[in-house]
Amino acid sequence: MEYYELLGVGKNASTQEIKKAYRKLALKYHPDKNKGDKAAEEKFKKISEAYAVLSDKEKKQQYDTYGSTDFHRRYSQEDIFSNFNMDDILRQFGFGGGAGNGSFRMNMGGGGSSFSSIFGQAAGGGGCGGGGCQQQPVKGQDMTYQLSVTLEDVLHGAEKNIVLRNNGTKQNVNVKVPKGIEAGKKLRLKGKGGQAPPGGIPGDLYLKVDIEPHKKYERDGDNLIFEQKIPFSQACLGAKVDVETLDGKKFKVKVPPGIQGDAKLRLKGYGLPSGPFNGRGDLLVKVGIDIPKNLNEEQQEMISKLQEFGL
Repeated sequence: MEYYELLGVGKNASTQEIKKAYRKLALKYHPDKNKGDKAAEEKFKKISEAYAVLSDKEKKQQYDTYGSTDFHRRYSQEDIFSNFNMDDILRQFGFGGGAGNGSFRMNMGGGGSSFSSIFGQAAGGGGCGGGGCQQQPVKGQDMTYQLSVTLEDVLHGAEKNIVLRNNGTKQNVNVKVPKGIEAGKKLRLKGKGGQAPPGGIPGDLYLKVDIEPHKKYERDGDNLIFEQKIPFSQACLGAKVDVETLDGKKFKVKVPPGIQGDAKLRLKGYGLPSGPFNGRGDLLVKVGIDIPKNLNEEQQEMISKLQEFGL
């Protein structure tokens, strides 16, 4: 079901309307108010996921742009719940948060800071219940590094070997870069972050993707832009120009007579992948008209004649 439907709001709902809708449903379906009701627990998971996305400006924009199916190909559940503090949210809604007496624990999948720790002790107001408290192992610090990739890596996907240096140790790690990845996206390497105290678990390493500038192509979402200069005469009369795609295919592209500067000609399906499974964007050939800076005497004469005819 779509996130908007889950929360019972329209796609143009304001932040406050989304928050109000989630609060109402959270109060209704919170597992500590529905002991042993698996359906209520499942509903609570789903509305919490919907709120985690729709309350985050960037994730909401991605969801609205790509739709539910493509969004879930781009975002793991770990990504969805990153920067989403369930304890704080539930405190606002009157559930207490922290190490409460609620028995609710659930696993949403993924790894790193476990989802049971995000949701598990979210309700109640004190103590640890009849079963006592189970101490969570201490986790090492999460770390973030920059990972540079090329447009070719984005097109085909890639495997990068990186060297991790941590507390005087050095480790080689292979990282799979999925095709279609976007700048700013983070790749998570579980357990490759900071070391933990004895009995603890290592932190995670996050690689923030930076896409290197390309000498020929500019990225625009899933499309690529290639600038092709043509002389003034070809702009007037039309022409065929040679265009090479990022994956090395060559085409003769027809430039229609009278084309204007900055017009774009489209080669459909020769852009970047729209995620790991879908099709591709387009290659846009941006036409620029090359105005000569220096004219010889004969050229000046011809241009002057054209000027007489209003050209």
